[in-house]
Amino acid sequence: MIKKRTAIAIAVLSCSPCALALNPSLDVKQYAHTPWTIRQGFVKGDIQALAQTPDGYLWLGTGFGLLRFDGIRTVEWHPPKGQNLPSNDIRSLAATRDGSLWIGAARGLARWKDGKLTPYPELRGHIVLNLLEDHDGTVWAAGYSNPTGRLCGIQHGGIHCYGQDGSLGQWVDPLYEDSRGNLWAGSETGLWHWKPGAPKLYPLAHPVPEIININEDEDGALLIFLRDGIRRLTAGEVEASRLPFAGLYCRAVRRDRDGSLWIGTNDRGILHWHEGRIDAFGPDDGLSGNNVSRLLEDREGNIWVSTVNGLDRFHDLAAATIFQRQGLSQGPRSVLAARDGSVWIGTRNGLNRWKDGRITIYRNRRERPVPGAPPVAANGAREIIDGGLPDNESLSLFQDRRGRIWVTTPRGAAYLENDRFHPVRSAPEGYVHDIAEDGAGDLWMSYQNRGLFRLRGESVAERLPWTALGHQDFAFSLLADRLRGGLWLGFAARGGVTYFKDGQVRASYGSRDGLGGGRVTGLQLDGDGALWAATQGGLSRLKDGRAATLNSKNGLPCDTVHWAIQDDAHAFWMYMTCGLVRVDQPEWNAWTIDPKRRIEFTVFDISEGVRSNATNTCCSPRVTKTADGKLWFLPFDGVSIIDPRHLAFNKLPPPVHIEQIIADRKPHEVSSQLHLPPLIRDLEIDYTALSLVAPETTRFRYKLEGHDRDWQEVGNRRQAFYNDLPPRHYRFRVIASNNSGVWNEAGDSLDFFIAPAYYQTPWFRVSCVVVFLVLLWGLYRFRLHQIAQEFAARMGERTRIARELHDSLLQNFQGSLFHMEAARNVLSRRPEQAVQTLDEAISMAEEAIAEGRDAIHDLRSHPPSESDLAQLLTVAGQELARSQEAQGSPVTFRVTVEGERQELDPLLQDEAYRIARELLRNAFRHAQASRIEVDIRYGYDELRLRIRDDGKGIEAEVLNDGGRAGHWGLQGMRERAKRIGAELRFWSAAGAGTEAELSIPSSIAYPAARGGRFQLLRKKKANS
Repeated sequence: MIKKRTAIAIAVLSCSPCALALNPSLDVKQYAHTPWTIRQGFVKGDIQALAQTPDGYLWLGTGFGLLRFDGIRTVEWHPPKGQNLPSNDIRSLAATRDGSLWIGAARGLARWKDGKLTPYPELRGHIVLNLLEDHDGTVWAAGYSNPTGRLCGIQHGGIHCYGQDGSLGQWVDPLYEDSRGNLWAGSETGLWHWKPGAPKLYPLAHPVPEIININEDEDGALLIFLRDGIRRLTAGEVEASRLPFAGLYCRAVRRDRDGSLWIGTNDRGILHWHEGRIDAFGPDDGLSGNNVSRLLEDREGNIWVSTVNGLDRFHDLAAATIFQRQGLSQGPRSVLAARDGSVWIGTRNGLNRWKDGRITIYRNRRERPVPGAPPVAANGAREIIDGGLPDNESLSLFQDRRGRIWVTTPRGAAYLENDRFHPVRSAPEGYVHDIAEDGAGDLWMSYQNRGLFRLRGESVAERLPWTALGHQDFAFSLLADRLRGGLWLGFAARGGVTYFKDGQVRASYGSRDGLGGGRVTGLQLDGDGALWAATQGGLSRLKDGRAATLNSKNGLPCDTVHWAIQDDAHAFWMYMTCGLVRVDQPEWNAWTIDPKRRIEFTVFDISEGVRSNATNTCCSPRVTKTADGKLWFLPFDGVSIIDPRHLAFNKLPPPVHIEQIIADRKPHEVSSQLHLPPLIRDLEIDYTALSLVAPETTRFRYKLEGHDRDWQEVGNRRQAFYNDLPPRHYRFRVIASNNSGVWNEAGDSLDFFIAPAYYQTPWFRVSCVVVFLVLLWGLYRFRLHQIAQEFAARMGERTRIARELHDSLLQNFQGSLFHMEAARNVLSRRPEQAVQTLDEAISMAEEAIAEGRDAIHDLRSHPPSESDLAQLLTVAGQELARSQEAQGSPVTFRVTVEGERQELDPLLQDEAYRIARELLRNAFRHAQASRIEVDIRYGYDELRLRIRDDGKGIEAEVLNDGGRAGHWGLQGMRERAKRIGAELRFWSAAGAGTEAELSIPSSIAYPAARGGRFQLLRKKKANS
């Protein structure tokens, strides 16, 4: 896993007392530079003022208002409702130790602190050009006004202004407090020493020149930057300055914490004066503009530059790079640290020697330089001499045991001795990829197409084609084994390592043996005699014939290793396609014991100044270590240098702020008592961390207590998103780390409450539970009622079946039994009568069977729902009439309908049909009638059904008693009628026939009546 940079913080900081400062030995072009331009939409209008408040925010004052910047995004700042800035044209800013932001505008001064904007009426209408807090906490405001300028001191809420007498002229600017606590002010009338003591004027010349800026030099003398040059005030005398800035309009001046002087000019960009050297950085180098207005050094050591076209940031890097603009020749190929402290760099356009900050280039004067190569460096630290080399294109470099520097070129080889290069006449032409020296002092050179050459002295002693070593490809790297003797070769195309000794190949290892696959780009031996091989498949270790490879399976960010080297602390550095990776010695030791374990490491990428390459250089050495422990390596376009003992380490944990919360696309102010409305679907929380060195490398973790079980790792994302959070109290916490991996574990937090909707409140839930229980109880009672009704229906049905069986089936069987007994009694005396009696018994039994079948049919069948009542009764009456006719007792049957036919409730129609059918059956079988009529009347108030016959009638006592004793027919029909809400009435007399009437209210009989239709018909009938 990637090691937190805090793990190496102690080691770094113990060796780096100025870990947050810029390296003063570097030119400004060697710092990391990031521009933000107006053309890209960064801000509206030029930036006229810069300040950083203690909370870490960078504030930008423009002609169109005030902006807040966190290194990633700018936000327009507006005062709270009811409070106003003196003007949107911001001219000066100052952040004071108490957390205040002082805002100088074109029409006055205001102070922002703790959510309150305080204006100062004493400066209303004045252009506030400069703001400064001195060592005792007094804030000084200087500016322009007509007729007189003002210089005001503000302390403990009180303000006292000077210049109303005209002594300062129309303007006061700039202000400066020197290292001894003296306050200086430039004005239209000259340079003022304002405090301590009484104000004192130092005249500069006549007419008085315009003072642009004030600062100090290395000796503590005051530097006065004028429009036409620089003056120096020492011992009360004004003299010309020795700084080489004569004739420059220096608009902004800042001395950083390393002592370097940054000067912003009116038309030449940035000038950087450091360690007696001066270098420049302008629009051609990437500066946003050539007209610089303000300079600021923030709390992390970044230098901020505002120009007419945007904003620029400069900061130090872990790896500094020497480019062509520092005097390096074009196209570096190899780099070698010599024992005298110099560094040799082979390039396409000459051999470069770096020593003490100066570069000497050795060239063959007869060769033309590469087109586009600069003749001299911008800072003059470069010299070109005739080196007498075979070719200007330098390939591999090597220093032998005698201290001679060997250089190979496509046209041959040469060595440096006594400050002169001596060509080796016998050395063949061609590309040499690596050089090694064996124990006998012979040099071995790996030629791409010619094979392996051994030079003894200046003569070729041996040549071996690659096929003689069992390979079709060439050796990309060589290493002399001074412990065991012999030579190790790492091959290019198919990879693999070969051990060659005494003219024979003694051993070969490849990917099948555990070695990393692909090209072998570097070889070295450690103190234990183990061979380390940098390959495209990882870094391999070969010991006692066994190989193990460290790669992405062990947690590394990628596989390909261009080279590997150990620093003075025995940490391994690997230059990989994904950056420069450092693994400390304890991790190496643990991995050698268990090659399958995952290791911890640190990655240095482009944010640290390390350029990653997909391929390696052709020649060697590809990396070298100087006597001071620095590592020099090649990123193709220059030479990079990293000092493992003095890494740029940012020890300041970044301030973390929660900026706003957006609920359903509506922003809410962040406060300690934040209540959000109910039913929030989409919640967004915006936060930031104020590390301005490399904000893009800042890492965040957040956790919503009450929702998230653990911290969420979100990388550099500065928003948290949540959906459909239930109502309750929450606490959102966020922490962040800076570019060096230092975490602010306290971070920031926000408590908020999402209100519940009415149906999410506890009382509503309790009410729902109560209602549910009541409904459950009601359903239980309703079910009990249903069961009771079903039981009652079953009992009623059983009663009806009992009646049917008693009234018809059992009586007929009883009568049949009587006839059978009578037949038995007369069988011996009167056979003819016995036969007649048996025939009557058989007839009664058949009648009983028929009635039983009818009863069962009534139980199991339902009349068709699509038939109306008249049709059903017509079919039933006709069946009964045919039965009577078959028995020799024909009956006339008729059904009449009166009124408009209506749709009946299906269940009610079934019950009415069964009652009417029972009445018809009784009339046909027991009334001895000759005519039976059915009259159906669909009325507005009721459905009336009448059945009449001209039979023998029913006795009055039978009707009054509900039927004969032991018979249930009349009682069953009345119970059925009552169950459906109907009324059943009978009229009869002996010998006068019978009339039965079933009346059912329309509200029960007709479904349409429930909708109000019949009520309207009743009204129409009444009106008519």
